[in-house]
Amino acid sequence: MRIPFILSILVGLIYSTSIANAADQLVTKPSKYSVAETLDRLTTILKSKGITVFARVNHAAGAKKVGLEMRPTEVLIFGNPKLGGPLMIANQKIGLALPLKAVVYKDKDNKVWLSYRKADDLKQAYSFKTHEKVFMKMSGALGKLTDKAVN
Repeated sequence: MRIPFILSILVGLIYSTSIANAADQLVTKPSKYSVAETLDRLTTILKSKGITVFARVNHAAGAKKVGLEMRPTEVLIFGNPKLGGPLMIANQKIGLALPLKAVVYKDKDNKVWLSYRKADDLKQAYSFKTHEKVFMKMSGALGKLTDKAVN
């Protein structure tokens, strides 16, 4: 009888740890703008810095096409080959995470949020022991550019 109880506690701990770890991988910032306006602002800021914007994905519009209702949720896919290129050359698997992405969404309380994956998390996830300056630059740039978009 004790084994199922202990097993359920272990499963609960593993599940809660994985949720906490997922949250630790992200930077999330409140935006004072709508989802669309936040992404418009981010797009303009990125392009002004010479950063390529590859795509904008409107998940809510996609959901609507198949009869689902979703709060406004959009993803911007962007990158700078000067930073990402050396990382791809060192470990092509990071191509699963590059180009970078930012998601902007409205929550159930009608608050708008911008989230992106931490550069340090990418460094750890793809076992980089080098390229410290690239990840530091990426982290600093993401922080400053997204701050401008949400404030």
